[in-house]
Amino acid sequence: MTRAGWDWLKGPEPWTRRVIVGDLAIAGMLALLGLGIEELDNGSGWRMTASAGAVALLTLLRRRLPAATLVVGSAVSVFLPGSFLVTAVLGWSAGRRIVGVGRAGAAFTLAFLAAVGLSVLHEWEQMRPLLVIVFSTLMFLAMTVMPGLASRYWSQRRTLLSALQERNGQLMRERAMIAGQARLRERQRIAQDMHDSLGHQLALISVHTGALEVDPKLTDRQREAVGVLRQASVAAMHELREVVGILRDGVEAPVPVEEAAHPAARGVAGIAGVVEAARGAGTDVRMSASGRPRPLVAACDHAAYRIVQEALTNAYKHAPGAPITVELRYEDDSLVVEIANGPAAGPGAGEVVSGGQGLTGLRERARLVGGMVHAGATEDGGFRLAGVLPYGAEPAGAEAVADDFGQQAQAQARGLRGAPPMDWSVVDRELAVPRRGPVGGLALGCGIAFAAVVLLVIVLGAGMLVVVGSLGDSMVDRADYDAVRVGEPERAVRDRLPSGDNFLTAGADRKGPPRPEGSDCLALMATEQPDSLGVDLIYRFCFKDGTLVDKQAYEVKQ
Repeated sequence: MTRAGWDWLKGPEPWTRRVIVGDLAIAGMLALLGLGIEELDNGSGWRMTASAGAVALLTLLRRRLPAATLVVGSAVSVFLPGSFLVTAVLGWSAGRRIVGVGRAGAAFTLAFLAAVGLSVLHEWEQMRPLLVIVFSTLMFLAMTVMPGLASRYWSQRRTLLSALQERNGQLMRERAMIAGQARLRERQRIAQDMHDSLGHQLALISVHTGALEVDPKLTDRQREAVGVLRQASVAAMHELREVVGILRDGVEAPVPVEEAAHPAARGVAGIAGVVEAARGAGTDVRMSASGRPRPLVAACDHAAYRIVQEALTNAYKHAPGAPITVELRYEDDSLVVEIANGPAAGPGAGEVVSGGQGLTGLRERARLVGGMVHAGATEDGGFRLAGVLPYGAEPAGAEAVADDFGQQAQAQARGLRGAPPMDWSVVDRELAVPRRGPVGGLALGCGIAFAAVVLLVIVLGAGMLVVVGSLGDSMVDRADYDAVRVGEPERAVRDRLPSGDNFLTAGADRKGPPRPEGSDCLALMATEQPDSLGVDLIYRFCFKDGTLVDKQAYEVKQ
């Protein structure tokens, strides 16, 4: 199956050239951005190299090992900041390719524990575990969980659409089968009725005309006409048997022995016999042929015979006494059968029994073999019927579904042809939703929404408390700064000053005047800040050998 929405249902994807090139392009872009992050964090050369290698390796393996790469990437990004951005790609890949909600939840939980736990251990020396936990949680939710949820929704939606299309095609095929069975039953009923009623009447006509033909009171002319009538009734019996066989079983009836000896009787070679029979009945029929005769497939050969037969029948009924011309032209690529009759020689015989479907049937018969039929009046008041039949065409339309939804069924068959069957057990397990009543579903939705809101409030509240508390531990006013004297004991000075444990003052002690050699400095923010935006006032206290050896006040640009 080549559809992107089903990739995660069929297992690991093959490493094609296109996939490898695309993954290498993604890895190169992420590695380049990661080098910038390492540069901002003052990373060493070996750390930059390790970050780029980790990004490339995790990106290439994410299709084969989505869960493992997610956990490993979350853990590695703690120690290699340059590989942090790859966690978004790993989260997207894991959400799309891990089958089952339980497995996906377990993988993301392990990745979360790895990211938060290792972040706490890595920053343990700073003694800020709560701040690290809150910050790591928010980053994991934003960079890993959100891409994973988005990709899982996208994949499930495409899987659902693909499953609906597959099942819709299956329903269409089943509908076509049911319609075919209903048509077969109706055809069998019609065949039985035709056999019982029409067959009986034709048998009576054949018997009576046979008896009339040997009547000594008839003239030779009359006896010849009666013979033609008897032959026509016998041919009608054979035609009825053939039609009944097709209607009943969907195949042509067995060919009688006398017809099997002359297989061309229902083809182009039998047209001369039809013309001779018409002449024997007193009709002026002329036949001509041009071009080099070429063999036709059975369906085209029979269609040519039917065109001539139908055209002569129409001429008998609608233009009695008019001359008829039958012409066969063997063209380079097709056989042209043309039958034309002049205007009626006299008034018609009154009401003519006609089903009105003869030309429609001829057009359909010609279309099925790749040809066409044209019928219309001529300038002199006559009528012309012509058919164009290819030499080597096979019957068309075998794949068509003859029901009201045939076009949709064919489209479904074309769209799904060549795709392996979908694993419905995996689809059902992935898209399964436990049945609940309206109240239960509403309660579940409200409960999930309430839990999400409570979790968000707790995270934001803890973050606010941590930030506010850390600000109080890192700010000092001008009076306290002036009260501290150089030379006082370090213990006494630290007891009067805040601890300075805040991310806002991290690294601020190195941004001012040079520090005394071998000293340990404490940087605090002034409570009265300058009016200029982007500038902070810092108070720095440096200690050495248990004594305050220097204090400085300076401004730092953010």
